Amino acid sequence: MVLALKRLSILALGLKLLVSCSSAPDFTPKPKGYNRIDLPAHRYQELAAGHPYSFEYSREAVIRRDSSALAQPHWLNVYYPKLHANVQITYMDVERDRRLYNKMMEDARKLTGKHEIKATAIDERILKTPSGLRASVFELQGEVPSQFQFYTTDSTKHFLRGALYFRTATANDSLAPVIEYVKTDIVRMLNTLKYK
Repeated sequence: MVLALKRLSILALGLKLLVSCSSAPDFTPKPKGYNRIDLPAHRYQELAAGHPYSFEYSREAVIRRDSSALAQPHWLNVYYPKLHANVQITYMDVERDRRLYNKMMEDARKLTGKHEIKATAIDERILKTPSGLRASVFELQGEVPSQFQFYTTDSTKHFLRGALYFRTATANDSLAPVIEYVKTDIVRMLNTLKYK
């Protein structure tokens, strides 16, 4: 009798497990998603004095001096801490040195051209600013380290170049909203740029 009860309880337990497994809900995998990126409203401030140029930049960014070994006195980084984005600004005084001016123009094009290996497209356009300056703007598509580059000059004294970089390994298609956000800020920077 005790043996029969044990067998019956084992059978009941097995039957219960069998029934509970078969009534489990169907599993449906979730579709692939992306991280939510909350971007702040665009607000701007004036670059502090002390440079041969001025422009407005985002209140979400901080200005840092370029600390590389090759840096010149007026090279800056417009750094976005929350977005891990950096706009590197280089500036050269090319007054009375046509060779230096031509070299800067050539270097700007070469630095953009170095991305041709990974770029699926490089679109160039000319932007005319309210102050009468012309800026060459390059939009790079594909898995490139710099998605947006520009240079501008008054062709007599000033030459300013910039490039957008992200300090993250995230794919550019995932960064698209952030790239567009910073590009808007760069266009504002160019439209408010004045040489002194």
